[in-house]
Amino acid sequence: MASTDFLGTQPAPDLWLVVVTAVAALVVTVPHPVWRVARNAVTIAHEGGHGLIALLTGRRLDGIRLHSDTSGLTVSRGRPTGLGMILTAAAGYTAPSLLGLGGAWLLAAHRITLLLWIATALLIAMLVMIRNAYGVLTVVLSGAAFLLVSWLTEPDVQAAFAYSAVWFLLLGGVRPVFELQRKRRHGGAPDSDADQLARLTNVPAALWLFFFHAVTLCSLIGGGRWLLGL
Repeated sequence: MASTDFLGTQPAPDLWLVVVTAVAALVVTVPHPVWRVARNAVTIAHEGGHGLIALLTGRRLDGIRLHSDTSGLTVSRGRPTGLGMILTAAAGYTAPSLLGLGGAWLLAAHRITLLLWIATALLIAMLVMIRNAYGVLTVVLSGAAFLLVSWLTEPDVQAAFAYSAVWFLLLGGVRPVFELQRKRRHGGAPDSDADQLARLTNVPAALWLFFFHAVTLCSLIGGGRWLLGL
């Protein structure tokens, strides 16, 4: 059984494993049929980001729904305008990449088991706020995967799983912003996070899209450098 010393450090994996997990994450992210399924994990992070920031800014979180088409909805109550609402709306598209960046920092510090336990704890906390059956299923399966790997596998398996998950968040966080940009170009997604932010701040939605791109791409570059030891 793997060690449960989550406060300790674990040996750094070989560079080949880091590269292989990056390629695996890319394979999951790029082809549309695979991405259509894998995107559920990004949606969990997206809606979790909305929910976490809503709570941290003093809003009341009513619930989170995750749907089989990989869309999601987070409902919170509080002032309809103001900084709390702006931060909550801005958190969704940036959350997967920022979580990936935080994960890359932990892996660079050789805290593999700690990363797995933190991810498990976040998923358990999110489960409390899920309000539909499909959402419960996806969060339970995701949390079970992290829990079983952290409890039952050896360090090399933990490393492969953790690096794959972090690479996926970094790479998978980039694609939804491009998808949103394409939808808006063709007149779709009129009530997207970028459009809500435009109404809240009087800053054009295109600039919010640029902000999302900047966060996701910079996180990928910075996180990738940490993971590769550059």
